[in-house]
Amino acid sequence: MNIKHPLSPLFLTFLFFHLHPIPTLCSADYDANTTTPSNATDFIRISCSATLYPDLCFASLSGYANAIQQDPARLARTAIGVSLSRARHMAAFVSNLSREADYGADPRASSALHDCFSNMGDAVDEIRGSLNEMRRLVNPGSESFRFQMGNVQTWMSAALTDEETCTDGFEDVGDGPMKTAVCERAANVKKFTSNALALANSYAEKGTHKLLNEKNV
Repeated sequence: MNIKHPLSPLFLTFLFFHLHPIPTLCSADYDANTTTPSNATDFIRISCSATLYPDLCFASLSGYANAIQQDPARLARTAIGVSLSRARHMAAFVSNLSREADYGADPRASSALHDCFSNMGDAVDEIRGSLNEMRRLVNPGSESFRFQMGNVQTWMSAALTDEETCTDGFEDVGDGPMKTAVCERAANVKKFTSNALALANSYAEKGTHKLLNEKNV
């Protein structure tokens, strides 16, 4: 799998956000029960505190602060995009190893790699589906919004499960550099997906809360 990056990820994200605006919650609605962020970087840091890996979350998303601003929808969508990039690289890495392992002497390693590649391929499809759904989001506070975010949450959860399953086959494979590399990279990819799911969950919760409030008015 050849992945080319002729333009920087930051520029592509900036360009996409300006060409494809999406409906959002204002930061006041989103952070009503937390410390009010003074700028985009603070907003990302505060939002990342709700994830399992806040330091990684902030490190991976703070470079997009100018594009994200204090917009929870853009934050969640950017996190999903970062997760997709990581999963794609992992799938390519495992694909290359599996081709090499086909000529090796350990059939268990070859089988584990093929299974891992299949799982990662499924994860890539699910994360891509989540990203596409985020690009089509309707206004927060509507039934359609809740349905769309439900799709995002379901697919991101499935992707996380597939990434966790990726290394199951390596339990019967002897320790070595290849096994270590795959397991460590897979564990890292799972962290990005976990963070993206947490941010999507948070955005979905706030949008649904807005819907309930409007129904009670």
